[in-house]
Amino acid sequence: MSIDITNLEVIKNAFFSIAEEMGAVLIRAAYSTNIKDRRDCSCAIYTKSGDLAAQAEHIPLHLGIMPSAVKAILRYCEKESIELNPGDALLCNDPFITGSHTWDLMVVSPVFFEGEIVAIVGNLAHHADIGEHKSHVASEALDEGIRVPPVKLVKSGVLDNEILSLVKSNVRVEEIGHDLRAQIGSNVRGMMRLEEMATKEGVTKFERYMDALINYSDRRLRNAISQLPEGKSSFEDFIEGDGISDELVKIKVTVSVENSEITMDFTGTDTRTVGPINSPLPITLACAGYTVKALLDPDVPSNEGVFRPLHTIAPKNSLVNACYPAAVAYANSVTCMRIVDVIMGAFAKITPDKICAASTGTMNALNIKGVNPLTNKFYGYIETYAGGWGASRNMDGLDATHTHMTNTMNAPVEAIEIAYPLLVHKYAIIRDSEGAGKRRGGVGITREIEALGHTATLGGRGDRMKIKPWGIQGGREGRGSKYYKKLNDGSTVILPSKFQGIQLKPGERIVIETAGGGGWGPPEERDPERVLEDITNGFISIGKAQAVYNVSIYEKTLH
Repeated sequence: MSIDITNLEVIKNAFFSIAEEMGAVLIRAAYSTNIKDRRDCSCAIYTKSGDLAAQAEHIPLHLGIMPSAVKAILRYCEKESIELNPGDALLCNDPFITGSHTWDLMVVSPVFFEGEIVAIVGNLAHHADIGEHKSHVASEALDEGIRVPPVKLVKSGVLDNEILSLVKSNVRVEEIGHDLRAQIGSNVRGMMRLEEMATKEGVTKFERYMDALINYSDRRLRNAISQLPEGKSSFEDFIEGDGISDELVKIKVTVSVENSEITMDFTGTDTRTVGPINSPLPITLACAGYTVKALLDPDVPSNEGVFRPLHTIAPKNSLVNACYPAAVAYANSVTCMRIVDVIMGAFAKITPDKICAASTGTMNALNIKGVNPLTNKFYGYIETYAGGWGASRNMDGLDATHTHMTNTMNAPVEAIEIAYPLLVHKYAIIRDSEGAGKRRGGVGITREIEALGHTATLGGRGDRMKIKPWGIQGGREGRGSKYYKKLNDGSTVILPSKFQGIQLKPGERIVIETAGGGGWGPPEERDPERVLEDITNGFISIGKAQAVYNVSIYEKTLH
């Protein structure tokens, strides 16, 4: 059967629309703020062998690790003689199978047509409180909450309440059961739509075009790589401690371009740490695929074909290829972002006009938990906060946005205060947090929160407090991040970049300040009109305009 390019385009859009519809079902049916408001979830479609065929425009990290996860789940089922039947849904959150941390629960369902599996649908969502009950930072995988190997949460269309009860018994927030049902419903919608497509197109055409779409992405990315100069370049950067030790942890990569393929060699990266910043290999592979796609062909369909021209060398039991029993919980929010930074840094010498300066450098996670004094029920609030995007040759970095491996939305102040016994005192951009440059980096944000009428427990996962987001081509570094408490006597207590189990007493406030992005080019070359616009919008102060950008602004100019 020949492949018609017009039909391929139509079917491509159909696959991606189905993945987007799965996401819409999951978000609308979910109960938790983290999923329904922040959209900390992702959905995708796979071939029957587990190759990624199409994904919704959700979270790059989730979508990058899910192909490895689906294949690992299928291998597990074969090894353990788990037979897949119509209407089944498998649940898994084991980091050494899914590649993610235990807080991400993955639900995978086979799609049957005429008695045979023709595809796989899957989704992944972040759930609060799994493993977050510890008063200390985890030092091994068993500290990070219940680990669920692939088990049938739904058997032939019937929910297994025993499995659901087992999960619920290990989590204190009530909404987890409802959110898991939303994930099941998301897959059901995907299965229904794919069955409709198989009926309309026929199984042979359905499967052939799925493979053709993957091959198309492969060809496109190889073509983009062929436009690069051949050669190699190295770069290294550091994470500011693992949560247990403050010692810097190095990530190093050497990027090689040859014969329309790219090799990323992480030899020289530090060995795995005691604290939970260790990255399972699927996270490292996801970062590699994301970075290359973003740099070379952002519009190429995101599927298995993107990864075929890429080769990743990651020494076993290093920070970027951690094995059991390594603690891995913070890799999703910290380490993955630094992996992107080092790959970007290496590409700066290969294709300097395409890369951006360092962005905020972490997902800036904050979790607050406790017992609601009004309901006497446990609650768990978690959010990752936006920061500044790094500037590039052609544009300023985006302000107050989620960067690179994350793509969640913010939780509105109203949603937080309705759902939790919390009061948001401040939510604002941070003036002068940008990395100055001809193209400036994006600015970071701050949020200040009080726990009402009770003592809450805090956890944080950040970075870029000491080693700030770097600029390029003469651009300045962005302002660093910070966590601190405001005490009742007016004093402040600076918190480390990674912490767990710190108390927030009544009247005290937790403050998070996120880092700005690095700048591109010398700041004195910035257009004075752009500087004036930044002052007017509250991004840059008059003092910084004069001292750093060499632009004098008179008060009357602003009126």
